[in-house]
Amino acid sequence: MGKAVAFLVALIAGVIVVGWVVSSLLGGFLYYLIVGALVVGGGAFLYSRIKRSLAPGTRTQRRIEAASRTYRMRNR
Repeated sequence: MGKAVAFLVALIAGVIVVGWVVSSLLGGFLYYLIVGALVVGGGAFLYSRIKRSLAPGTRTQRRIEAASRTYRMRNR
């Protein structure tokens, strides 16, 4: 959990620094255009990663199915 929080803080700090640099170099409109594209692209990336991690045949999905089978067998 600690690594995830540290990664998230570093990611946010990186976005702020890059945004500040782009803002000072390119100006307002282009800055918001680039930031918007990064936000949409990041959201699409995260969505695809989450969707792929829960797809049928993945380790996570197999664990969920095995746990549900075990639960059903115990509670007959």
